[in-house]
Amino acid sequence: MSIRNRVALVTGGSRGIGRGIAVRLAKDGARVAIAYRSNKAAAQQTLLQLQANGADCVAIETDITDAARAEQLLRTVVERFGRVDVMVNNVGDFRWGTLAESSLEDWQNIFSSNLLTVLYTSRAALPHMRRGRWGRIINLGAVGAERAFGQAKISAYAAAKAAVVALSRSLALEEAKNGITVNVVNPSSIDEKELTREEARKIRDARFPIGRPPTVEDVAAAVAFFASEEAEYVTGQVVNVSGGWML
Repeated sequence: MSIRNRVALVTGGSRGIGRGIAVRLAKDGARVAIAYRSNKAAAQQTLLQLQANGADCVAIETDITDAARAEQLLRTVVERFGRVDVMVNNVGDFRWGTLAESSLEDWQNIFSSNLLTVLYTSRAALPHMRRGRWGRIINLGAVGAERAFGQAKISAYAAAKAAVVALSRSLALEEAKNGITVNVVNPSSIDEKELTREEARKIRDARFPIGRPPTVEDVAAAVAFFASEEAEYVTGQVVNVSGGWML
């Protein structure tokens, strides 16, 4: 995809899906900043992978559940690279528990990490994208979020991800005139082993109609498309990267 020399910021980029997205964008030619909360060792590993792909990159430790720190993060990226073109919101805590078992603090934490982080970083990125009249905001949801899906023991998470979709679509309408697109990628659960596609193809998994488990590469490919020049006419869309699960 054509994103060469574009500046991309990936939150939660030190491991898992975030790392996979950062590596893919770097392979496609982007300059990449990753934001992480606490795992410095994992962030350094990600930087090594990005540098192996020849990327101009940086890792920034921060906590974007704080609005002021989210704004500072965007200022730091712009100071380092001169602009920000692609904002990938990948942060989001998860917790099992029924409504009766969950405290108000649990709900606040889930909404803060999954929804408010998207609000804070997107709002902070918009002025920079508007100046260049070009921007891509890609938010990570969860499979079925566009239908406001329900599932026992994840009510807070499901509600927060449905809200991410609604926020994204509203923002897409508001910013289309400024050359900024906003889209959502809904991944299914990813194996912690972070399988490559080649490894995943050797595993039969009846849960997924496509016949294999998902990989971070699958999610990263969808993000890379939304981040690209080719996707300029695609906005307000939600793509489930789930191998046909929950259709």
